[in-house]
Parts: sequence; C-alpha cells; structure tokens
Amino acid sequence: MQYISSLISGVAIFCVGTGFSFYHGISGLLHETPIEDYTWAYIVLGGSFFFESITLAMAVISIRRSAKETGVSFLKYVQSGQDPCVNVVLFEDTAAVCGAAVAAACIALTAYLQTSMPDAVGSLLVGCMLAAVSTLIIHTSVPALVGRSIKLDQLDKINAELESDSIIKSIHDVKGIDMGSNMIRYKAEIDINGRELSRLYLETKDLNALIVEVQKFNSIDELQEFILHHGENIVDMMGDEIDRLEKKLSSKFPKVRHIDLELE
Repeated sequence: MQYISSLISGVAIFCVGTGFSFYHGISGLLHETPIEDYTWAYIVLGGSFFFESITLAMAVISIRRSAKETGVSFLKYVQSGQDPCVNVVLFEDTAAVCGAAVAAACIALTAYLQTSMPDAVGSLLVGCMLAAVSTLIIHTSVPALVGRSIKLDQLDKINAELESDSIIKSIHDVKGIDMGSNMIRYKAEIDINGRELSRLYLETKDLNALIVEVQKFNSIDELQEFILHHGENIVDMMGDEIDRLEKKLSSKFPKVRHIDLELE
C-alpha cells in the first residue's frame, strides 16, 4: 500500500503540479500580465520555505539513520526505495524548498524589471523540478510493485545456509523477491534426503522393540499396517523438518519474512 500511495503521489505531482506550472509559465510568456504588489507572495513563499525545510531535514535524518542500519550509503538507500514514504517526503520537500527559492528570485526580478517574463520562466523551472521529482518517485515505486530480485550475493548466502543442512539433498527453482520495507520473500523447491530423514526418525525409536514387534507378525496385513503407521509418522516428521528449516532461515536472516519451501 505504501508503494501504491507513492506511485499515486508521483503521478499526481506530474499531472497536476507540473501541468499547472507549465500552463502558467507558457501563458506568461505569451501574454504579458500587469505587475502587482508581491508582499503576500513573499510571505507565503517564506513560510513555505521555512516549514518545508524542517520536514526536509527530518526526512534526511531518518534516511541517514536507516541507511546506516542497513549498511549502505545515503544515495543507494534512496535509490533502492526501501522506505517509499520517507522518499516521497524527501523528493517533494526538496522540490518545495528549491521551488520556493526559485519562485522568490523570479518574483523579485519581475518586480525589479517590471516585466512578468521572469515569473513565467520561474514557473517553467518549477514545473521541470516537479517533473523530475515525480519521475524519481515513480521510478522508485514501480520496481517494488512488480517485484524485484534481491542481490545475488545475498541470495547465495541464503541458499548456502539451506543447503548446509543435512536433511537437504539439493535445492532448485530458487527465487528471492525484495518486497520493500526490509522484507524479503524466499521461495525454493527442495529435495529431501530420504536416508537422513529415516535415520533421524529411527533415532527416536527403540530398534530392539521394533525387531520384537516385527518378529511377532503372522500375516502380510500386520506388516502392511506396521509400514503404513511408520510411513505416516515419517511424513509428519518431514513437515516438522520443513518448519525447522524455515525457522532456521528466519533466525539467520531477519529480513526474510516470507519463506516458501516446496518439496520437489
């Protein structure tokens, strides 16, 4: 939902913000407008610059903290789009602060030169900034919505941890999907080592008692019932082993929140 909201925000900025800025700028270039008192414009721009600077500083501090926790640089964390909400605030407030400064400078030139051309040019510049911001927001939101693979070295570490378990013979069709917000979905088809599973099962039984039980069989039906009973127990144990493997991966790799292990 965070990525969907970010995508909607990016599209809205592009359609509304960029559209109106370009419309005002082009209209100002084509039709000269009368010069008015810009006192309230300076007050509004100054207040906007002040408050947007505060939220921008908070977003920068939050991103720096998160980037340090994940062990990547500030720029790489922003490009990865791990936290879409903070990224939207960062991009929007950066555009707002820069836009307020550009607008104030262009209005000052308009008042000084007594022509509306600088104001029109300023609107076009603000429109370009908003277009760039909306593009960045969309660029960081779309990959998470369609699903993106985790880094190969990270996937190799998870695979190695799974293959190192004695119960696993081999793994196939492995997928590691970055779901955003520091969450990873891991899926793999596993081939269980039947001999190792049977050995683990037999360790839970008294083999001498089993021999005595088998020696008392007088018919095929009794032997069949014995095999069916222990076969069902082995299948139950296999399910327990898969649960153990999933917990093992979750403990070793906290970011892996969704694990899907399928029998081949």
